Amino acid sequence: MNRIFFNGNIVTMESADGAELQKASAMWVCDGRYAAVGSLEEVRALSAGRSEADGRIEEVDLRGATVLPAFTDSHMHVLSLGMYLRDINLTDATSIAQAIEISRRYIEERQVPAGQWIRSRGWNHDHFTDEARFLNRYDLDKISTVHPLAFTRTCGHIISVNSKALELMGMSESCCQVEGGQIDVDENGRPLGIFREAARKLVLDAIPEETEESLRELIRLSAEHALSHGITEIHTDDFKDVPNNFQKVIHTYMRLKEEGNLKLRIYEQCNLPSVEKLQSFLDCGYHTGWGDSRFKLGPFKVLQDGSLGARTALMRKPYADDPSTCGIQVFTQEELDAMVELAQKHGMQIAIHAIGDGAIESVQNSIERAQKLYPREDERHGIIHCQITDPAMIARFARMHLIAYIQPIFLNYDLHIVENRIGSELAATSYAWKSYIENNVVTAGGSDCPVESLNIMENIYAAVVRKDLCGFPADGWHPEQALSVAQAVRCFTLNPAYASFSEGEKGSIKQGKIADFVLLDQDIFSIEPEEIRKVNILATYMDGIQVYEKTK
Repeated sequence: MNRIFFNGNIVTMESADGAELQKASAMWVCDGRYAAVGSLEEVRALSAGRSEADGRIEEVDLRGATVLPAFTDSHMHVLSLGMYLRDINLTDATSIAQAIEISRRYIEERQVPAGQWIRSRGWNHDHFTDEARFLNRYDLDKISTVHPLAFTRTCGHIISVNSKALELMGMSESCCQVEGGQIDVDENGRPLGIFREAARKLVLDAIPEETEESLRELIRLSAEHALSHGITEIHTDDFKDVPNNFQKVIHTYMRLKEEGNLKLRIYEQCNLPSVEKLQSFLDCGYHTGWGDSRFKLGPFKVLQDGSLGARTALMRKPYADDPSTCGIQVFTQEELDAMVELAQKHGMQIAIHAIGDGAIESVQNSIERAQKLYPREDERHGIIHCQITDPAMIARFARMHLIAYIQPIFLNYDLHIVENRIGSELAATSYAWKSYIENNVVTAGGSDCPVESLNIMENIYAAVVRKDLCGFPADGWHPEQALSVAQAVRCFTLNPAYASFSEGEKGSIKQGKIADFVLLDQDIFSIEPEEIRKVNILATYMDGIQVYEKTK
């Protein structure tokens, strides 16, 4: 493939700090890479010799469209998104009664056989107008008593099940608690069907493992969705969705790649929640960097706490709106230290989920300890989410050269609950993305989809205006932490490329780099920031080949 794309507003994102924009009007793409970037005259001149040798170069009129490097989501869940698109979707349920009705209708319309497990994702008790509480077994029994049901809260940190599921799990009348998690019970010790954090594994282990064919379909669904949003690369946590068979996930991706059917670039965040699982992974010869530009194994990853919405994020002090809890610490410090030490010793990159300040401090302590034991160069370790912070904690990110994997779109929901959860003083120093950048911390943007939408324009909007998707609050929530549009775009282009050790190959439009790019219907750098969320992706290209086009 040999093409010159011209008459475009091409924003290369090739600048020293992401604040100044470098532009071009044409680019020559040859064999999947940028051969030249500049004016049409410059590009034609550079391509002239190649044209004579290899025949006519096709020219493509961009008709004034804004061109950006294709986007990367630095943390989400491909398989979970596929399930979200396949299974019962309760994102829009505004009451327990509506959640029950949507689910009943799903089962009836699909005539799901009795005994077959049914999964759901997206319910949020904070949106329920009848009773603002978690779904429990008795709610789900109103949907079905002959199908085992597993309904995951939008954050992914709570799973509610019905009585049929509890029966199959051997937990109808009693249960034993799980370290690093919680099973809710009534006054008689009878399980309520609510499983928090590490206790979720009991549910996931009871659900039949996805077949390779179903995994392929989940990946296909997610890829189509991502490409429509201009995303060509995803840093994804998938092992948790096949919790006892990480080899199956790797094998499925590799088969798709070899067949030419893997439509995304994948950087797998390897969720291996025990020393034994990590050692087994290493014994197979796997490591950070195993693979190629289409599918590659990335960092060792675990979760050290839960979510703010579920009050399972680990805080250093009790929750302001529930002083009975500081959240849930998934691993003891000794357990986390052992896993991080093993990963560091074997050259693995590390990226650990931590939302609360207690979890962030725990992870920082663990990584710092491992670095002293086994010092290495250019590790590019990071913390995923890193929401609840103070200035000292952000300064420690900088000293340790940690990547901050941020999700600006979280503000759409969190700005409505964060001050109640943790108090206004700590909230004022949290979600402090500008402070990360001012401290020279690399910020890689993501969505955590299906927790939130992977719509990149909504994510950039949230980073720039710090409002929810309805425009609240009018002046933005702590607007001093707002990013410039260029800084926000960099969070979804060059910075994730850095996080995958591939900034020399991706993340900007530059001669020699892989030609992944998107066309936008508006120039997001010149329109009013409030309008960014309305910008459309016109087309997505991988290796210079169009893989998505918006239908009119």
